[in-house]
Amino acid sequence: MAGADTARRRPTITDVARLAGVSPQTVSRFLRFNGGLKPATVARVENAIRELDYRPNLVARSMRTRKTGRLAILMPAIGFNPSRMLAGAGATADGAGYFVDVVSAGGGVRARSERLLELADSGQFEGILSLAPVLPSVEHQLHHRTTVVISADFDDEMRGIKDLADATPLVRMVEHLASLGHSRFLHVAGDAQFASARARKQSYLETVERLGLASAGVFDGDWSGESGIEAIRSLPNRARPTAVIAANDVVAAGVVRGVRERGWDVPGDISVTGWDNNDIGQFMTPSLTTVDVDLERLGSKAMAKLIAGLRGTEPEADDESLFRIIWRESTAEPPLPPGRTGVRFSAGP
Repeated sequence: MAGADTARRRPTITDVARLAGVSPQTVSRFLRFNGGLKPATVARVENAIRELDYRPNLVARSMRTRKTGRLAILMPAIGFNPSRMLAGAGATADGAGYFVDVVSAGGGVRARSERLLELADSGQFEGILSLAPVLPSVEHQLHHRTTVVISADFDDEMRGIKDLADATPLVRMVEHLASLGHSRFLHVAGDAQFASARARKQSYLETVERLGLASAGVFDGDWSGESGIEAIRSLPNRARPTAVIAANDVVAAGVVRGVRERGWDVPGDISVTGWDNNDIGQFMTPSLTTVDVDLERLGSKAMAKLIAGLRGTEPEADDESLFRIIWRESTAEPPLPPGRTGVRFSAGP
């Protein structure tokens, strides 16, 4: 049993040695994976570590260099599917020879900041990548042993910020559709609590004004298909747009349904665009024009920055966009004016 003196404090390597009946140097050699210990000795040390719940400050491949080969990715309490971004970060870490642990920290920015400091002080990780914001004061409380990179692409509610809030693809879609002859647009926006939704709405308004286009307005939605349906239902016949820019693919699916409820056609009467490249979009009728977001690259870039910091090098330049517009069947030239005939083309790039 652990002694009473270790019950009120964190056990040390000396406590492990005492319980195992060996010297602290033997425990240190065990932790360094140097080998050369008798099986019975290894068993005693393992049992002592387990009984004391000993977690060394340096569970390292080398006690001298303090390198564990382990990295941590710190995230808010997971409220979305982070698999693509983590896959990119994990692949980059694996390619550099590191193991990765993902740590979900709930309780907001203050609790997450404390968790980051705890991880840094544990000695278990060479580097920590935080994918959500922490308090500014954290930087001054970190020791130099653990490299930390804050790449906050999401806020506490996992709402996209920074690069993920870039609305440039929306501008490109409006410009391209205008070049095909579309002159009256509608934007079905996402939840205004999201920086990405606010940025797309603002970019839509600025682009329509800059290009001298007519607007059927902005419908403030909530990322749901229902908001897409309601946006179309609320349109007066005389204000029908020729193109609808939806906040995401789910909203766009609602828009398509709403258009059909009113007896209109996609893309014959109204072109529709989405965002996120949801898997179902390519199987819709018509298939959905959308924006693909390279979340794998986002995770990979953040991890590459951390690894470069560990190695004292500069990360390789990566100016490739996270976004790619995928033009599909839901967009085409606008309907021809009454009395005119012609050949319709899909709205490709």
